[in-house]
Amino acid sequence: MKKIIYPIKGTRDFYPEIKAVHTWLYSKVRKVSESYGYQEYEGPYLESIDLYAAKSGEELVKEQSFVFPDRSGELITLRPELTPTLARMVAQRQKQLIYPLRWWSFGPFWRYEKPQKGRSREFFQWNIDLIGLNSPQADTELIAIVANFFKEVGLTPHQVKIFVNDRKLMETELNSLGIANNDQPTVFRLIDRREKMAEGDWVQYAMDEGLNQSQINGIIALLENKGLWKKSSNLEQIFETLQAVNLMSFVEYDPNIIRGLDYYTSTVFEAKDIGGNVRRSILGGGRYDNLLADVGGEPLPAVGFAMGDVVISLILENYGCIPPQIFQPPAKVLVTTFSAETLLASLSLAEDLREHGINTFSYPETTNLNKQLKFADRMKIPYVIILGPDEIAQNSCTVKCLVDGKQERIPIEEISGKLSRILADEFNL
Repeated sequence: MKKIIYPIKGTRDFYPEIKAVHTWLYSKVRKVSESYGYQEYEGPYLESIDLYAAKSGEELVKEQSFVFPDRSGELITLRPELTPTLARMVAQRQKQLIYPLRWWSFGPFWRYEKPQKGRSREFFQWNIDLIGLNSPQADTELIAIVANFFKEVGLTPHQVKIFVNDRKLMETELNSLGIANNDQPTVFRLIDRREKMAEGDWVQYAMDEGLNQSQINGIIALLENKGLWKKSSNLEQIFETLQAVNLMSFVEYDPNIIRGLDYYTSTVFEAKDIGGNVRRSILGGGRYDNLLADVGGEPLPAVGFAMGDVVISLILENYGCIPPQIFQPPAKVLVTTFSAETLLASLSLAEDLREHGINTFSYPETTNLNKQLKFADRMKIPYVIILGPDEIAQNSCTVKCLVDGKQERIPIEEISGKLSRILADEFNL
C-alpha cells in the first residue's frame, strides 16, 4: 500500500460538511458586520516581520510567527494577525480615505503554537475595526457588534459573556503601587498570564520580573476589585450606552482582562464561554490609538477586535447552534442518464435548468438507473429527473420526488418554471 501523506501539524482539512459550517459562519460574520455599515477588505498573507516587531509584542514575533527569509534574504512571515497590516494600509492612503473607516475581513492566519483543542497553527479570523473616532461610544459599537453576533448565531448571555476593562485605569492604579510606566508592559503580560498559571507559579514569576511582595499583593487586590470600573469615566459611558441599547446582559467588567499585545491603549475586551467547557477566549480586542503612527502614518484613533473560527465553532457545536440544514448538498435536482442514446439530451436539460438558476447535478455517464437513484438518495437530493426514450418522444420528462416517492410527467418547456416554484416553496429559495 502507498504511504498516505498527512496534513501538516496544526492545519485542517475542510471536507464539505466542515466547509459548510465555515461558510455558514462567514455568512453570519458578513451579515452582522454589514448591518453596522462595515466594508469588507483584505490584506496580503505575507508581510515583513518588521511590521510586527514594532508593537505586537516579543512573544508573537519571536515565538509564534512563521518567519523565513525570501530569496533576497529579507525576513518575511505568514501573517499572525491583521491589525498591523490594517494600520499599514491606512497609513499608505491616509489622506485619501474617508473617516471614520469601518472595515472588516475574514481570512487565514498562522501562528506557531502547540496544537490543542481550540487552537491550531492555521486558522481563519474575523477582524473588524473602526478608525477615526475617539470616544467611548465608538468602543461601545464594537462591543455591541460582538453581542449582536452572539444573538445572530443563537448564543445567550448565560452561555457567553464579554468581559471589559480599561488599560488607562489600570495604568493609573499601577502607578499608585509604585510601578513606573516603563515597567507596566511587563506587568500587563503578567496579568494576562494569571489565568493560565498556578497561583504559586504566577507569584514566583512576578518576583522574577522584579516585583516585590507589596506590589504583588496590590496587583492581586486590583484584580479582585469588581467595582474598580467606577473610577473610569470611559467605562461608565460604555456600560451606560450598552444598557441603553439593551445589550448589557452580554457584558461584565473584569479587571483581569488586559490583552497581551502591546499596542492597546485604553478599552480592552474579551469574550468567553461561561456555560460550557471551552476555556479559551472566543475573541479579543480593544482601542489602539498609536499603531498608525508606529507604522509611519499620522496619529489616528482606532478600535477593533479579532475572532478566530476554531474556538467559536467548538462553542457553537457544543450548544447545538449549528443548523442541521447547512449540511445539505448545493443541488436539489439530479438529471439522470437513461442510456447512451439519451445522454446528450440529459446533459442539455441539466444545463438549461442551471441557466434558469436551478443548481443541478447531472450523471454524465451511462450506468444503471437504480445506481443513479441510490446516489441521489445518499446525497439527500430530493428530486430526480428521468429523460428516457418515451419522455423524449413526447417532449417531456419525469420528475420523481425521493422524499415521498411521487412522480409526475412534465412538458420540457415547463420543467424549469415548475421546479423553481416547487423548490422555492419547499426550501425558501
